[in-house]
Amino acid sequence: MNLMRLTAVELGKKIKNGEVKVKDAVLDAFRQIEAVESDINSYVTVLEKEKVLAKAEEIQKKIDEGKLDGPLAGVPVAIKDNMCTEGILTTCSSKILSNFTPTYTSEAVVNLEKAGAIIIGKTNMDEFAMGSTTETSYYGETKNPWNTEHVPGGSSGGSCAAVAAGECSYALGSDTGGSIRQPSSFCGVTGMKPTYGTVSRYGLIAYGSSLDQIGPIAKDVTDCATILEIIAGHDAKDSTSVQRESYNFTSALTDDVKGMKIGIPKGYFGEGLDKEVKDTILHAVQVLEKKGAIVEEFDLDLIDYAIPAYYVIAAAEASSNLARFEGVKYGYRTSEYGDLHNMYKKTRSEGFGEEVKRRIMLGSFVLSSGYYDAYYLKALRTKALIKKAFDDAFAKYDVIIGPASPATAPRLGESLSDPIQMYLGDIYTISVNLAGLPGITVPCGMDSKGLPIGMQIIGDCFKENNIIRMAYAYEQSGDYDGCRLAENAMSKERD
Repeated sequence: MNLMRLTAVELGKKIKNGEVKVKDAVLDAFRQIEAVESDINSYVTVLEKEKVLAKAEEIQKKIDEGKLDGPLAGVPVAIKDNMCTEGILTTCSSKILSNFTPTYTSEAVVNLEKAGAIIIGKTNMDEFAMGSTTETSYYGETKNPWNTEHVPGGSSGGSCAAVAAGECSYALGSDTGGSIRQPSSFCGVTGMKPTYGTVSRYGLIAYGSSLDQIGPIAKDVTDCATILEIIAGHDAKDSTSVQRESYNFTSALTDDVKGMKIGIPKGYFGEGLDKEVKDTILHAVQVLEKKGAIVEEFDLDLIDYAIPAYYVIAAAEASSNLARFEGVKYGYRTSEYGDLHNMYKKTRSEGFGEEVKRRIMLGSFVLSSGYYDAYYLKALRTKALIKKAFDDAFAKYDVIIGPASPATAPRLGESLSDPIQMYLGDIYTISVNLAGLPGITVPCGMDSKGLPIGMQIIGDCFKENNIIRMAYAYEQSGDYDGCRLAENAMSKERD
């Protein structure tokens, strides 16, 4: 049996029932990594097999003794390489952190480890999560398992590609402007961004502090809900962490959307959206309508202002957050320099990639004297107006449905040649981060090139259960089998 074809929850049940040993699940993940990783490049770091197997034996013993009985105990997971992991290289896919090994572990990963998760490795990403294709990585681009001539999306492209190619059972990603939802769409997997503050950001190396949020990437909605229950929770170490009344997300896994109201923003389905993507998503909406959901079109104002507001705010926060990387305390330091100031400049010039430098410069500009009011404060006011527009929409609708990206995965190299066009590709996802909303992407079809199409479902703050319920109902319809792994990756010869 190919254990990596199972969903994480299915594999967890087999381990719990004694049908599968944790060691066998780990070995199956490593076999698949050995078979396809040279083509996909999902990982920056794959842990030593012997150490992971030793951890597997430890977890197996706890399961056998009844000390671990959670749904994901013993299931292999991959972690995006911007989450600190004690004793494991954590690079943010950047040269400037190429030698950084943290002395502590991010809270979300700690929660997984407490639940018995087996970490396989750290996944590739756009450098410091700045990009939409996983091509800005210092460690080389990740390729889409469905077609290796295309990108997997970004910045969590490594995590999404690893799940799609069966190199792990599930993964963690981070979402600043769509970095979980967009690559999930491109790779044909399910990815979820929770409400801002639901999952602790402690140990997540910051890009945009007011926008970043950790979330699950998996093969189906049940996996995502189960993973989110494990990683969510209030954390005193994170000042932005929120104490919620309930973290019971799996209760929403019911195949019943009768009477639920779906809002379809007209602006999301207008000019610029690929026809195949549009038709596929509208067909998926019809499936939900046949199940009893009420569908209505509406105008979502201010969508045209989301991209400029996002890139001003995100770049401003990035320029501040990345100021700490200067070659003094940790990370890369230039080998030759004249004085301290020269060392700072040479280290940052050599250590950061082009896209990171571009955003640092933009952020420094909008925060500079004379431009702060004109750009940064105006962007913050626009952010507040976008949030109000969503509040008005959710007074009428339970969920909003739209695409995750204007088109399916572009070819490698196409996006980097035109950064502005790459930024415009985030048009359907960034508003969710600006407003702090939850969103989930589920596979809903394929285009004529054989590339996956994802449907994005957005909910009101702290209403994850609405989007989980809607996504689960669509999944249960059987309209599209979103659990399939990328066929070209899985058809490789295996040991």
